Amino acid sequence: MDFEYKMVIVARQDLKLSPGKLAAQVAHAAVACAFSTKKYNAKWLKKWQDGGGKKAVVLVERESDFYPLIEKAKSLDVVYDLVSDAGHTEIPFGTKTVVGFGPGPSNIIDQITGDLSLM
Repeated sequence: MDFEYKMVIVARQDLKLSPGKLAAQVAHAAVACAFSTKKYNAKWLKKWQDGGGKKAVVLVERESDFYPLIEKAKSLDVVYDLVSDAGHTEIPFGTKTVVGFGPGPSNIIDQITGDLSLM
């Protein structure tokens, strides 16, 4: 059986980023994840692209919520990218803003982010 493929970006609620800032952070994660997946699992990237490049943004409360998700991704061999801000605009340098997962088969990505609420 073949699965739908997707990428999920997890954003922090506590930062209260402007919509434009959040969009930029999500884009950083999406691009980094796509490049990493091309390097480590080109088959997944191709299937994701061929399926329309599905993406979702979900929410966690705070930075500490990222780390159990990252550990789960590591255990499942799913690419992730934790974005640290450059500090030029709204938030201090090094602030962890979002983390992207995938792309990968939905049944695997859902094991990481499936319990989180959509933005």
